[in-house]
Amino acid sequence: MALDPLASVSDLEARGLTVDDTETAIAGVYLDVASQAVREAAGSPISETTSTVTLEGEAGQWLSLPGLPISEVTAVAVDGEAVTDWRLISQRLWRAAGWTGGNGPSEVTVTQTHGLPVVPADLVDLVCRMTAGALADYRSEDLTAQGTRVITSERIGDYAVTYSSDGRISEMDLPQYWRERLAARFGGGTDLVRSR
Repeated sequence: MALDPLASVSDLEARGLTVDDTETAIAGVYLDVASQAVREAAGSPISETTSTVTLEGEAGQWLSLPGLPISEVTAVAVDGEAVTDWRLISQRLWRAAGWTGGNGPSEVTVTQTHGLPVVPADLVDLVCRMTAGALADYRSEDLTAQGTRVITSERIGDYAVTYSSDGRISEMDLPQYWRERLAARFGGGTDLVRSR
């Protein structure tokens, strides 16, 4: 199941961006793409969802879960066998018997509810800013100028401006500082989360 975008057209409009009826569909596409980029950097769905994840059983009694924050775990299976002798503590599962079997590593399947019930305002704003940039390019009549253009030089007398447009940067690329901030905030870096 695909997750809803982290922001909506009404969020764009609340920030002063007018979205014409003919642009609603493309704005939705950009909101979705921007949301995916933010979720990827966070390593988390961010918005609350229920997922089933499959992890390699860790040696020891603790099992770290992806997709922080975790609000509930409803089912756990080790190598296909349901287990109930676990506890959810500090976003991790604890089990006295541990998570590996006598035959080496195990496969642990966890059904969990995770993410935030309300998307934080700063992330809604980030997705809206990314989308606004993409919409500005969409509205541009100069199709070769599409993509983020960084000003590399500017002169005031007889005004002139020079843009860098090497095609490697777009509105949907997050700067490294945002990637680091999102990963630190949500425990990022996992691609094991599968929504159901």
